[in-house]
Amino acid sequence: MSEINRLLDQLQRAFEGDAWSGPNLLATLAGITAEQAAARPLAGAHRIWELVLHLTTWLQVGRQRLLTHSLIGPSEAENWPDVPAEATEAAWQQALLRLRQAHEQLLAAVASLTDADLDRSPRPLPEYPAGTPGSYYVLLHGLVQHNQYHTGQIALLRKALSA
Repeated sequence: MSEINRLLDQLQRAFEGDAWSGPNLLATLAGITAEQAAARPLAGAHRIWELVLHLTTWLQVGRQRLLTHSLIGPSEAENWPDVPAEATEAAWQQALLRLRQAHEQLLAAVASLTDADLDRSPRPLPEYPAGTPGSYYVLLHGLVQHNQYHTGQIALLRKALSA
């Protein structure tokens, strides 16, 4: 199996497959309502909806880094978008759809790489000095880890909602 295929497998497992760490992201989000996603059950913690928007942003950033070969990143507002003022069920379903689309678009970008591409690094941009250094290999493993980290946070927030 090629390393690209292994990375695609890991990205898929963390998102909606058989993750070694426990329930995958989509399974953890299953059944959450807009009201629950917009709630803040733990003072000082992010809301589930904020985490979904943040994850979407970073899947998009990862894809853009692969496509542009540049170490681009989000602004603070893009990194942690606000929950919409009207946190409706339709808006929540749209947020989940955008998350899935960002994941699928990232997978398509990764599938276009070769194993040799994994040793390449995006070029830094002066306007974005805070970028995470490293190769595409590090970037893609980081996205898997990022998804799993925030999946754990969402699981804890779910527990707090039902307490």
